[in-house]
Amino acid sequence: MRFTRSLRFRVAAAFAAVGGAVSLTLAVGLYLGALDAGERLIDETLSAELQDYQARRARNPGSLPPATATLLGYVSGGEVPAELRGRQPGQHRVSLNAIPYRLAVADRAGVRYYLLYNESLLLERQSRLVLYLAGFVALMVALSLGLALWLAERVIEPVKDLARRVRAIGPETPHADFAADFPQDELGELAQALQHSLRRLAAFIERERAFTADVSHELRTPLAVIRGAAEVLLADESRPEKERRRLERIERAASDMADLSTALLAMAREQDDGRQGGADMATLLKETVDKHRSLLGERPVTVELAIFARPTLAADPNLVVIVMANLIRNSFTYTERGEVSIQLDEHALSVSDSGVGIPREALSRVFQRLYKGAGSEGFGIGLSLVKKICDRYGWVIELDSEEGRGTRAVLKFMS
Repeated sequence: MRFTRSLRFRVAAAFAAVGGAVSLTLAVGLYLGALDAGERLIDETLSAELQDYQARRARNPGSLPPATATLLGYVSGGEVPAELRGRQPGQHRVSLNAIPYRLAVADRAGVRYYLLYNESLLLERQSRLVLYLAGFVALMVALSLGLALWLAERVIEPVKDLARRVRAIGPETPHADFAADFPQDELGELAQALQHSLRRLAAFIERERAFTADVSHELRTPLAVIRGAAEVLLADESRPEKERRRLERIERAASDMADLSTALLAMAREQDDGRQGGADMATLLKETVDKHRSLLGERPVTVELAIFARPTLAADPNLVVIVMANLIRNSFTYTERGEVSIQLDEHALSVSDSGVGIPREALSRVFQRLYKGAGSEGFGIGLSLVKKICDRYGWVIELDSEEGRGTRAVLKFMS
């Protein structure tokens, strides 16, 4: 997913980030401005005091340099601390007795003057200023976040209203006009696009419903005719066995087609309509096995059917039969000799055979729609339909196979 946070959170975070960035920039600017102003003030004070002392000394050579809590002066030829000796004229920073000073050095009439300004008070004020500014930034971030959350709620309320309106649209109201209630801005453009898409979708669904209804009617009628004709022809006991097998194949194919169309129409519905009732797994399994037993023909294949329980599933029996028929038909079709074992218990249906098996590289693709393995006689729909039915009801279908050794399919319908 590209976005993992809500729109409200992202809008609030953006506002808060902007507020925090502005307040931090302002605080840094204030601190740097205060720092520069303090240094300029000290430098100007030192320059003025130094000029004043030089003037006094010119008038009175015995005049003593400043010696206060803030200002401290020295003159070459007197007792000058070692930390100051060798300093060139200009502004410097030094430390005397662990006290930070700003130093101004100047030469006049062959005499070097040293004047120091005690920066302790200034540094203390700067420390307090940093704390004040940090508190200011924290307060601004908190205020920005609170204001951002309030603004975000107001900003995204039209979006939430649009989402509620779209969510309320159902099959009964596919053409609801909600875009007119929004202004002609970006949100209104989004509403127009959604309404256009929903109307196209409604028209598409209507066409699909008409198509499925027409297919259901037009397909069932010829299938019923085919099955009826096959039953009439099979009722003639005098027909040769070869023809009877062909008629049985025709009748079975028509019956399978009718069941498949019923299943596909059931799958096309958004939800089960609840009219089918429960599916008696044991009864449906016996009928499905008997119906497909003719696929084995004269092949030396033993069918073992073991029913250990009679579970009843809340599912469409037609869809259950489709799943069973696909698993059993595949085993009967691709087993030339050996055994097909079918077992039903309270939680699962398993179908095992000793047939040709499925290559390992093909196992991950057998449930893909229209995928046909090598030698397959189908159209690649059966197992993909089985997977869709299982997903519909929350069942699990597992397939394990080894080429040349057989296949085992397990349908787990209860946890």
